[in-house]
Amino acid sequence: MKETGVLSSRNVAIVGPYMSGKTTLLESLEYVSGALSRKGSTKDGTSIGDGSPEARSQQMSVEINVASTDYQDIHFTFLDCPGSIEFAQETYNALVGVGAAIIVCEPEPDRILTLAPLFKFLDDWEIPHLVLINKMDRVCTDEERCLTSFSALLTALQSVSSRPIIPHQFPIAAQDKIIGYIDLVSEQAYHYHPDAPADPVPLPESLKDAETQARTQMLETLADFDDRLLEELLEDIEPSQEEIVKDLKMELGADLIVPVFLGVASEGYGVRPLLDALKREAPSPDVTSKRRGVDLDSDTPIAQVLKTFYTPQGGKMSLIRVWQGEITEGLVLNGVRPGGIYRLFGQQQNSVSKAGIGEIVALARMDGVYTGDTLSPTKKVEGLPKADRVQPVYAMAIAPQNRKDEVKLTPALNKLLEEDTSLYWEQHGDTHEVILWGQGEIHLKVSLERLNRKYNIPMATHLPRVAYKETIRKTVESVHGRYKHQSGGHGQFGDVYLNIRPLERGEGFAFNDTIVGGVVPKQYIPGVETGVREYLSQGPLGFPVVDVGVTLTNGSYHSVDSSEQAFKQAARLAMNTGMSQGKPTLLEPIAAITISAPTEFTSKVLQLLSGRRGQILGYEPFDSWKGWDQTSAYLPQAEMQNFIIELRSLTMGVGFFDWKYDHLQEVPDKIADRVLATTGE
Repeated sequence: MKETGVLSSRNVAIVGPYMSGKTTLLESLEYVSGALSRKGSTKDGTSIGDGSPEARSQQMSVEINVASTDYQDIHFTFLDCPGSIEFAQETYNALVGVGAAIIVCEPEPDRILTLAPLFKFLDDWEIPHLVLINKMDRVCTDEERCLTSFSALLTALQSVSSRPIIPHQFPIAAQDKIIGYIDLVSEQAYHYHPDAPADPVPLPESLKDAETQARTQMLETLADFDDRLLEELLEDIEPSQEEIVKDLKMELGADLIVPVFLGVASEGYGVRPLLDALKREAPSPDVTSKRRGVDLDSDTPIAQVLKTFYTPQGGKMSLIRVWQGEITEGLVLNGVRPGGIYRLFGQQQNSVSKAGIGEIVALARMDGVYTGDTLSPTKKVEGLPKADRVQPVYAMAIAPQNRKDEVKLTPALNKLLEEDTSLYWEQHGDTHEVILWGQGEIHLKVSLERLNRKYNIPMATHLPRVAYKETIRKTVESVHGRYKHQSGGHGQFGDVYLNIRPLERGEGFAFNDTIVGGVVPKQYIPGVETGVREYLSQGPLGFPVVDVGVTLTNGSYHSVDSSEQAFKQAARLAMNTGMSQGKPTLLEPIAAITISAPTEFTSKVLQLLSGRRGQILGYEPFDSWKGWDQTSAYLPQAEMQNFIIELRSLTMGVGFFDWKYDHLQEVPDKIADRVLATTGE
C-alpha cells in the first residue's frame, strides 16, 4: 500500500443491523479497489472482519474492524462496525471520527425500524450518511414485486430518518432476479456481473415512467436546498449531470439528504457504483473537520482516539482520526511519544512514517491515553466532542476459576474497560461480589472470552445477588443486654438497656443516649454504639439492617471489670434480642426506570412492567424521537436482571432504558418467604 502520493482521503463507517451484510460489503469494497486479490467468506471466517476469535465464535462482528485501501487516487479507510445493539458503543465511538457512513440494511420494510437509533445518532451528530439496500435479490424476483418492494423500502426508511430519503439508483429485475440498476443522475441503465463492472444497456421501456417519477423525486428534494435548481425545474430546464452531482455532494456533505443505493454485496452487485459515489460525493476531510469546529488555518496536529485495543504483539494500540495537521514519527502527543504509526488492514498492521488530515491510523503504546481523548502536542487545544457512554443494563457476578488469579483480575478488568467503554465493573459493598456490567448476555460473554484469551483468567459466573436489606416494623423498649465474663484476673462486665425503633424509609441509622447519673460512664458509650453498628451488618433475617434508631436508656457497670469492649458485647446481645422482637421485614432496592420505545410497543412495555411488579408512573411522547414514547416506573432490582433481554425481544431490539437506584421498599410476604428460604439453603 502506498505511503505517499495520496491526493486525498475518505474515511467511511459501515453500519447497520446484525446479518445485514456489512462485513461482506467491506470484503467486496476491498476487492473492487484492488486491496484483495480474492474475497474471503464470513461463513468460513476468512473475511477481513473475522479476525478476532470472539468474532469467529459468535459468527458476528464484536468490535470495529479497519481496512484501508487506495482507489483512483483517493485513500479510503473503512470501519466495519458491529451490528448488534449490544456493541453499539463501539459503533458510536467510531462514528464520531468518520466523514460519512454507509447504512447497510436488508430489503424488509418491517425490519427498517431497527435502524431508528442509528439514524437518530447520525442525525444528531450531523454525520453524512447514505443507505445501501443489500440483498435485493431476495425481493426482485420479478419486475412488479421489485418496484413495489423498493417503494415500500423508501417509505419505511423515511419513517426513521429526519432527513429526506432520496433514491440514487433504481432497480431492474427480469427473469426472476435482479439484473441491474438505473443511475438516476445520468439515466443510464446497467446490467450487473458478479464481481465485475456493470455493462451499460438501454433503459427498459417498461421502467421509464417509474424511473422518471423516481428521478423527479430526487431532483425536487435536491431543489429544496438549491434555488437555482428549483428555478430550472420550474422552467422545465433539464439540469446538467455536473450540476446534479454538485448538489448531491454539497447536500450529502452537509447532512441534508440521505441517498439510497442498491446491491447484492455477496455477488459484488452495486459495489463499484457505491465506491464511485463515495469518491465523488462524500465530503472531503477538510469539510468534516470544519463541521467539528476544527480551525484548519493552524498546522497544529489534532487527533482523536476512536478505539483502544491491546494486541499480543504490539501491546496497547490507539485508533485515531487526524483532524488537523500531520502526525509524524517522534511527535509527542499529550505528553506521550507513540511507539509507531500504523495503517490497519484487518489484523495486519502496516507501519508508516506519517498520517495526514482525514486519515485513520493506529498509534502504538500510548499509555495514559483513552478512547475519546483529543491528542495534540500542545495543551491549548480544546477537547473534541465524544460519544456519550451507553449506560450498562445487564450484569453478571464473576470470580476467577483459580484463586491464584485474583491478584491479576483488577488490572485485567481495567484493560478490558479501556478496550470497551460500555463495560463497567464494581466490587459490591453489600454482597461482596465482583459485578461486571454491560449491554447484554452476548456482550458479557464476549468480554469474558476476551479476558480469558488475552489475560489467561478463566471466569466463573452467576447472576448477581440482590442487595436486600432489613428493618423492623415496631418499637421494642428496654431490651436488656448483659455481658459478663470471668477468666481469672480482671473480668469483663457490661450492662445496657436499649430502645429500638423503626425510622422512616431512607433515614438510615440513628444512635443517642438518655443516660443520667453516670449509670453507664461516658467513656463506655462509644463502645455501645460500636456494638450496635456491628450488629447491623447482619440482622435476624441475615441481611444488613437499615432505618432503625437505637437509644441507650440505662445500664450498670463494674468499677474494675467494665470496659468499652464489654459494653460493645452487651450492646450486640441486646440488639440480637430486640431486633427479633421488632417484627423484622425484608427490604428490596427499587430502581427508577425510564423506558424508551416506539409508540406501537408502549402497550407491551406496560404489560412487561406490570408482570415484573413494576409501579407505572406514566408515559408520554419522547422529545426529539418522533413516534416514540417514554414510560416511567419504579421497578424492583430483583426484576431487572433479564429485563433488557425481554424488552429488546418485545421491541424488535430497539427499546432501551435508563435507570438509577431510588429507594428501598418492603418485599411482599410470599416473595420474602421465597427469598429467605433460598438464603437459608
